[in-house]
Amino acid sequence: MSNTLTAKKESIISYLKETFNDVGNVTLFAFRFFKEVIKPPYEMKEFIKQCYVIGYKSLPLVTITGFIMGLVLTLQSRPTLAKFGAESWLPSMVALSLIREIAPVITALICAGKVSSGIGAELGSMKVTEQIDAMEVSAINPYKYLVVTRILATTLMIPLLVIYADGIGVIGGYIGINIHSDVNFHRYLAQVLESITFLDIFPATIKTFFFGFFIGMIGCYKGFNAANGTESVGKAANSAVVTASLTIFIIDMLAVQITDLFF
Repeated sequence: MSNTLTAKKESIISYLKETFNDVGNVTLFAFRFFKEVIKPPYEMKEFIKQCYVIGYKSLPLVTITGFIMGLVLTLQSRPTLAKFGAESWLPSMVALSLIREIAPVITALICAGKVSSGIGAELGSMKVTEQIDAMEVSAINPYKYLVVTRILATTLMIPLLVIYADGIGVIGGYIGINIHSDVNFHRYLAQVLESITFLDIFPATIKTFFFGFFIGMIGCYKGFNAANGTESVGKAANSAVVTASLTIFIIDMLAVQITDLFF
């Protein structure tokens, strides 16, 4: 019995050590990013390429997701509002729900699955095949070329994708409303715009920059620090998705609390 308890304690202590060590390494990794991002040379070609890969190539997935979000939210909310004779509030409710919470979080989660895993697998593969070591030997800063460009690209592209998803979601909501009724698009859009204020848009937009930063940073960290062996590539990609998704929920929770406190 005592041997079992001792083994469990050692296992817990070992897990805690690994966790704190990982947190420390991620913190140092992030500090290095802020140090490297302001130092020349600036890899603009790679940055633009990553913006294309992360942003433009994610548009089909974000389009489908945003449209479905708006359509389903409208169809699910309409019966409840109809019971209280409040169907006229449906455009405002859909728009505010999408802009404040649903579109930022769902879009970020979609990008965490697509982008963060892709970055983790790509950099993990480069680490395993010693391409990163070869870059260092060739006097190329691999952190500057591979990590900084990808984190900057995700930090910029995720907010733009969220804004795009907001617009597509509003269009999906319009189609959802017109399944059961006939509403003019200009009237629908006017009601949506009347219901939205600066305090609805600003906090929701600011938190998407944090979503993008951590999606890129976690994917780069997991791939850049992958262990030797092809098995570690899959582990890096899987770990990047799980960690990035959990981080998005934590950031969203903190953002809601801060918004409620100050706004």
